[in-house]
Amino acid sequence: MKLQFWGAARTVTGSMHLLEVNGAKILLDCGLYQGKRKLSYERNLHFPFNPSDIDVLVLSHAHIDHSGNIPNLVRQGFKGNIFATHATRDLCAAMLEDSARIQEQDIEFLNKKRRRKGEPPLEPLYTVQDALDTLPYFVSVSYGRPIPIAPGVKLTFYDAGHILGSAIVVLDIEEKGRKPVRLVFSGDLGRPGLAIIRDPEFIDTADYLIIESTYGNRFHETFEDATEKLREISIRAYQHRGRILVPSFAVGRTQELVYRLNKLRKDKDIPEFPIYVDSPLAVNVTEVFRLHPECYDKELRDFMAANDHRSPFGFHLLRYVRSVEDSKALNFAPDPIMIIAASGMCEGGRILHHLKQRISDPHTTILFVGYQAENTLGRRIVDGVSPVRIFGELYEVRARVERIEGYSAHADRDDLLKWVNHFDRGRLKRIFVVHGEKEGYTMMASGLKQMGFRDVVIPDRGDAFEL
Repeated sequence: MKLQFWGAARTVTGSMHLLEVNGAKILLDCGLYQGKRKLSYERNLHFPFNPSDIDVLVLSHAHIDHSGNIPNLVRQGFKGNIFATHATRDLCAAMLEDSARIQEQDIEFLNKKRRRKGEPPLEPLYTVQDALDTLPYFVSVSYGRPIPIAPGVKLTFYDAGHILGSAIVVLDIEEKGRKPVRLVFSGDLGRPGLAIIRDPEFIDTADYLIIESTYGNRFHETFEDATEKLREISIRAYQHRGRILVPSFAVGRTQELVYRLNKLRKDKDIPEFPIYVDSPLAVNVTEVFRLHPECYDKELRDFMAANDHRSPFGFHLLRYVRSVEDSKALNFAPDPIMIIAASGMCEGGRILHHLKQRISDPHTTILFVGYQAENTLGRRIVDGVSPVRIFGELYEVRARVERIEGYSAHADRDDLLKWVNHFDRGRLKRIFVVHGEKEGYTMMASGLKQMGFRDVVIPDRGDAFEL
């Protein structure tokens, strides 16, 4: 049995790990690598293996850095099953098509400029049709229901508490002449106490563990502190008749933010001004959230019960924007307003057009509510880089830049270590630390060793291990 790491190894995005056992090749996640554009395009386009050789894909959750390169995998020859939870499958139906449409639109915009310069046109990474072609391969599986996926390999999903449908992947493996082996892949773990969805489940036993380390070196602010900061930013923008631009992940973070704003409005803790969710994907995803009450936690159920079971994702002065025309009209809307738009790392989508219009306006606030990976536009803005390049043009950053990390859907250092601490130390042979930047994965590995786990490995891209 061999495990090889092809993505999210000493980096955050592009999650992709290959397990070979009993003659079968099982891919864990198939995410888009996000970073410098040329490198990202080449790495995402060219797989380090033949996609037609992959027998099975197991998908931990729908975020694009875990699912976003599936259309390429299928287009280049993959014909196997894609195992995912019911909610993950439904989210991917919306997200993969949206990812393709954004790529097509952004390439069209860039090619107009390239034509004027006499440069050859670029092609999108994949098309909307490529994204739609992936959907017949999905096989939906409920939490806690073991299912055979390959010779001698049984899959069970457990709730990861990260986003709707997110899963911890447990593979129970039998090889001839060997004791049974259990491999656990954490996917992305969520935070206990996060609104809307349930807390991450604990797993007691494993022989091998692949653990994420996104926030392996950091501690989150409390939900209460985050909400107070959101209140203060909203009041300040209202008083100065400013505009708040919120780059937000369409899945999870947007719904969490809308829920918190709903509560603030209900309690009259923020003034009334229009709030727009300017993302067709976020609109579609919010509909998927409504379809999966089986994933809701007690806090959300209690909130709905106290409000005549009305949707927590809609309230007075909140508007969901689908059309391009309505999105463009927001450029001329009177301030103060808040615009929540994808993508969360400012690497595509409508947020780029809003930033292009307002990033040099000192009355504008850019509010980041999620993780910003290295070499993304969002990270450069957070790090104070100015000017920044948007659609090939340079813009000075004069807008006020704020961050709220208390709404993060990722477990922080303490949460991660507590989760791993539930494993039986006598059985767990090796831990692989992935999905983090240098400080995150090194601090995570150090913390695990201090807890008594001796064999802790931080794999490089391409590293292979016999299990």
